[in-house]
Amino acid sequence: MSASIFRIDLPAAIVIVLSIVIGLLMVLVFAWTSDQKAIHVAKDHLKAHLLAVRLFQDQLPVVLRSYGRIVLGTGRYLRLAFKPLLYAIIPLTVLIVFLDLYLGWKPLKSGETFLVKVHTASADALDGVSLQLPPDIESTAPAVHVPADNEVIWRAEAAKQGQYEISVADAGQTVSKRVVVSEGIPRVSPIRLQGFWKRIFISGEPALPDGSHIQSVEVVYPARNIYFLGMEWNWIWLFFVLSLIAGFAFKSILGIEI
Repeated sequence: MSASIFRIDLPAAIVIVLSIVIGLLMVLVFAWTSDQKAIHVAKDHLKAHLLAVRLFQDQLPVVLRSYGRIVLGTGRYLRLAFKPLLYAIIPLTVLIVFLDLYLGWKPLKSGETFLVKVHTASADALDGVSLQLPPDIESTAPAVHVPADNEVIWRAEAAKQGQYEISVADAGQTVSKRVVVSEGIPRVSPIRLQGFWKRIFISGEPALPDGSHIQSVEVVYPARNIYFLGMEWNWIWLFFVLSLIAGFAFKSILGIEI
C-alpha cells in the first residue's frame, strides 16, 4: 500500500520536474523585475499596522487608523507585485496551453472504442453530414442525431496504433480531424473548431473554414489523471500546487522578497 502511494509514472515525473523548474524561474523573474527594497518596506509597514491593531485594540481611533493604513499598504504592495506577476503569468499561460495537449488527455489505445462528435450550425444540417474513416478505423454503431444540440455522434474503433485523419463531409465540403492511437505521451488535440480565441486554448489544430455548416469536430479522448501521493490529480492542479511549494522553498533559500 505504502509503495503504491509513492509510485511515480512518466507523466507524474514530467509534472514534478516542470513544477520545480518553473517554481525556481518564477522566483528569479520576480526578483529581477521587482523592487525588492520597496517590497520589504511595504511588508514591514503592514506588519507594524497589524501589530498596532492587536496592541491598541481598546483604542478605537488608533485601530481605525491602522485598518486604513493596512488597506493603503496592501494596495501599495499589490502595485509593487503586479509588474513581476504580469511578466510571469503570460509565458506561464502559454506553457500550460501547450503542455495540456500532451498531459491533459490520454491517446486512444488499440481496440478502444471512441466517439466522434460533429456540431453543426443548425439541426437542419445534420442529415447532410457523413463520416469517412481510414482503413484501420471502423465504425461500430450507426450515427446518432441529437437535434436539440445540433450534433451527430458516431462510435468507432481503431485496429492499431498510429495517427489517422478522419473526414467529415457536408454539402460538398470536407474537413478532417486527427485521431491519435498510441501508448506514449503524444500531442493530442480533442477538438477542431472555428474561431480563434477559443481554439487557441482548447485545440491544437487549424481552424475549420469560416462559413461551413460544421462548427466543430471532436474526438472524445479519455482525460488523463496523474497519480501522486495516493491521489489522482488533474495535471494543472498538481502543477500549480507543486510549483507554489517549490517557489516558496526557493524564495526562502535565495532570500527573495515576495
